[in-house]
Amino acid sequence: MATERQKRIARALTATIPRAPFLDAEAIREAARAKHMRSLTPESAVWLAAVAQIRHMHTDYDALMDDGYDRDAARFFVLDDINAVLGDWGATRHLDPDEAEPDGPAGPTDAAPADSDEDEDEDSDRRATISSPAGTSTPRA
Repeated sequence: MATERQKRIARALTATIPRAPFLDAEAIREAARAKHMRSLTPESAVWLAAVAQIRHMHTDYDALMDDGYDRDAARFFVLDDINAVLGDWGATRHLDPDEAEPDGPAGPTDAAPADSDEDEDEDSDRRATISSPAGTSTPRA
């Protein structure tokens, strides 16, 4: 018998990504039910789980990481692919290239207050360039 949270996760998945293939939907549901997601609303847990599922199973993200790209650069390069899959699945929202991607519960974005001027400068610098595996910086378009 499903718990109330499991039912809410199932409803959130159907509402947010109605055409997700069955195997992906099952993986998203399972990830959204994970212990570290319990502090999030079912809608947030489903969104983070869906983006992670698409990133790892439907893009070259892991290959980019294996090639030496840092996490932010690899995520930047697969953002359009993630949005394409979200579109194919009928998602009601997409990743915004101008916003930092959430890391989920207790991720690095939770480490410092959002109104810190020092953090904003570092984020601007990080968004302005992307590190390649060779250690050179490439201006971001």
